[in-house]
Amino acid sequence: MKKTPFTDIHIALGAKMHEFAGYNMPIEYSGIIDEHMTVCKSVGLFDVSHMGEIWVKGPRALSFLQKMLSNNVAALEIGKAQYSCIINDQGGIVDDIIVYHYEPEKYMLVVNASNIEKDWNWLSEHNDEFADLENSSDNIAQLAIQGPKALETLQKLTKIDLTKIPYYTFVIGSMEGSALDNVIISNTGYTGAGGFEIYFYPQYGVDIWNAIFEAGKEFGIKPIGLGARDTLRLEMGFCLYGNDLDDTTTPIEAGLGWITKFVDGKDFTARAILEKQKKEGVSCKLCGFQMLEKGIPRHGYDIVNDKDEKIGVVTSGTMAPTTKIGVGLGYVKPEYATIETPIYIKVRDKKLKAEVVKPPFRKLD
Repeated sequence: MKKTPFTDIHIALGAKMHEFAGYNMPIEYSGIIDEHMTVCKSVGLFDVSHMGEIWVKGPRALSFLQKMLSNNVAALEIGKAQYSCIINDQGGIVDDIIVYHYEPEKYMLVVNASNIEKDWNWLSEHNDEFADLENSSDNIAQLAIQGPKALETLQKLTKIDLTKIPYYTFVIGSMEGSALDNVIISNTGYTGAGGFEIYFYPQYGVDIWNAIFEAGKEFGIKPIGLGARDTLRLEMGFCLYGNDLDDTTTPIEAGLGWITKFVDGKDFTARAILEKQKKEGVSCKLCGFQMLEKGIPRHGYDIVNDKDEKIGVVTSGTMAPTTKIGVGLGYVKPEYATIETPIYIKVRDKKLKAEVVKPPFRKLD
């Protein structure tokens, strides 16, 4: 298995380790619920160095990305980030990504760890614009500092005024505790609890990790594993590639029409298919739901109607740590996707009642 700059630290801290996307990653330390609540109430630190980073550069970079991605990259200013999808020929999602406009004619794509090779191959094979592509996934480390005390923690380590970095905006600056002065500090995250993601060269990883833990000590900072990362994102209703999104689901079906821009001059892959779906409707829709009866929905469970007829499938589900209620995401027939519609989840052959709700499932302050 591949290692991140922090793998030995995770093991030394007693984390439960498991393979994920080819990496030896921490699943949990003190327990998923404890870690989840730490991020919601204070601050936690995630090792997300397994994520991939692909640079797209040169005078044809923008025209290439406009063809490959669902969102309108032309509207992305330097210093801002944008959520988007790489689309395949059938309108399915190759990957959901974040695009950073780093410099004129230079963009960074942050891609899911399990899709690095697939994304690289897809982009390379369809690079008829001859943009300059560079896979820097092994040369960039990433940490996510998340929670209501994340800003106060990170602010101790940089002279940059972090309050001046709006959501989905980033800066390049220095961090104390390391010899590095070109760290990307981004106001993004996958938890809904606020905070930052930082990108830097792997050789500075241990110094930066230790500096962040020292800065967050007064707030009770803890390392957070992939288990709590999953429950945190699910409470927000954020999609997970491989569960809620894949090569067969389209952004229109997944409720991602807001990042699918049919602007003039943007002839992206499968645009006609997605425009037709937006106009004529889809055969299934991703929706959020919460249990009305006691039970925990899980990935792959059937969703049925009151006549016990299958109408969909659960793609993500858990017992929400903050509410102690079973919640989930799933694809259902469109007529069952309206808010407050009663549905049923088949849990070990029992038909348990639930209702369609609009995420987030967590009450935000």
